[in-house]
Amino acid sequence: MKPGRLLLGLTLGLLLPGADGPLRAVAAPRDQVGMFVAQVLGSTEDVWREIFEQAGRRYREPKLVLYASTTHSACIVAEAAMGPFYCPIDEKVYLDVAFFRQIERELQGCDAGSPACEFSYAYVIAHEVGHHVQKLLGIMSKVEDVQAAAGSRAVASQLAVLVELQADCLAGVWAHHSEKRLSVEPSDIAAALLTAAATGDDTLQKKALGHVVPDSFTHGTAEQRQRWFNNGFKGGTVASCNTFAAPQP
Repeated sequence: MKPGRLLLGLTLGLLLPGADGPLRAVAAPRDQVGMFVAQVLGSTEDVWREIFEQAGRRYREPKLVLYASTTHSACIVAEAAMGPFYCPIDEKVYLDVAFFRQIERELQGCDAGSPACEFSYAYVIAHEVGHHVQKLLGIMSKVEDVQAAAGSRAVASQLAVLVELQADCLAGVWAHHSEKRLSVEPSDIAAALLTAAATGDDTLQKKALGHVVPDSFTHGTAEQRQRWFNNGFKGGTVASCNTFAAPQP
């Protein structure tokens, strides 16, 4: 995905650290990172609004919070080391502005400096938006109910991984519907898959610990994350993302 290929679908408010509400519209954001993120968010809005409308539902856009170092959310106090996350309580996507560089330099999640790295960044954003879609569809609340009823930490962790893999798949659904709009190329999808592999629990644990601890997984293995993104990209529907019904995640 070459620079400038993303469409400007900027209908959300851009929030900065410490702000209580939108500081300004993002129709013409001055910061390059802010502009890029807003463009990606705009493209996810276009895709999910259309998918929801086809199902007879209304898509409610999430808000974006760009932050550096720390910020407060309705869910937690966020620190940059956490990376991007979605808070279902305030329906906001929180994105540390330095995380993109971390993907390149520390995680080797894409070829540093390559145009395809842009799609790696877009995949990360689309994954968090996938969590917002889960919130709107009632999936998150159902999972929380099952986790509470199970009363098992192991079951709760397994369900959390399935939630994350489904968000990967929903990011793939976005990529499927954006293929023509954003001129997505094979190298872009390859970059997204490389990032998915680089952020797999097994990959990260091998780097940090030298071995893998499956019981502590939070997002799934490199293979699982790649496979579910591919499922969404090839299938292009929410139905293709039922991680909870799959024989094996």
